[in-house]
Amino acid sequence: MVGSFNFPESMLLADIYAGALRAGGFRSSVEAEAGPREIIDPALAGGIVDIVPEYTGSALLFFGVGSVPAGSREEQSHQALADVLLARGLIALTPAPGEDSNAIVVTEQTASRYGLHSLSDLGAVAGRLVFGGPPECPERPLCLLGLENVYGLRFRDFVPLDSGGPLTVQALLAGEVDVGLVFTTDPAITAEHLVVLADDRRLQPAENVIPVVRRAIAARYGPALENLIDRVSARLDTDVLRKLNRQVASGEDPSAVAARWLASWGKA
Repeated sequence: MVGSFNFPESMLLADIYAGALRAGGFRSSVEAEAGPREIIDPALAGGIVDIVPEYTGSALLFFGVGSVPAGSREEQSHQALADVLLARGLIALTPAPGEDSNAIVVTEQTASRYGLHSLSDLGAVAGRLVFGGPPECPERPLCLLGLENVYGLRFRDFVPLDSGGPLTVQALLAGEVDVGLVFTTDPAITAEHLVVLADDRRLQPAENVIPVVRRAIAARYGPALENLIDRVSARLDTDVLRKLNRQVASGEDPSAVAARWLASWGKA
């Protein structure tokens, strides 16, 4: 069972890995849009799901309960995550070259009005602005909690929306929120001319896509399972993620997008 978080890219990745596993002769299904990290990762550790496409920095902060710092270097984050997962009966496989991190964005009009280029620039005006993002954002060290701790930002209000998805973009464009959290591979950043505020104090860690697998499953199926997953990951660079996300954002079903991509290189 491949689990996904409750945002489109995660569902897409779950479909990609599950489809590749089926094509490789493994029985595989998808638990799609099952919830945020607070639900999916405990389900993984508890054996309810077997594989989850994770993101190195966010996974490290979650599984390490904030005690293990997530760095900006992929190799360091991967090794630290592997060490943390070992005691939980989980294995961090080879990271994909593709990375998708949090992006704090504003519209061009908001950026021009307040002279915003970086997150530090928000310091003088955050108290007048409304922030929109995932419902769990106030407790997340890479979202509002981190923005307050690292940048000293306290916004006038917070509107719970979705995890870097269309609701956040719509709210920004409609002026319902002034600042929002989306993901760096979101095609709406380019399409809607959103301004990504530079993370000048390096709050966000390396966020390469990384499949996390239960050790019992890896032991049961041996190297063939890990090798197949690693071959899929190797082809998922950031440009591929953006292109696939664009197709999903246009209304295509994630499973259809995943199947077409896999078929393009002979894995489905």
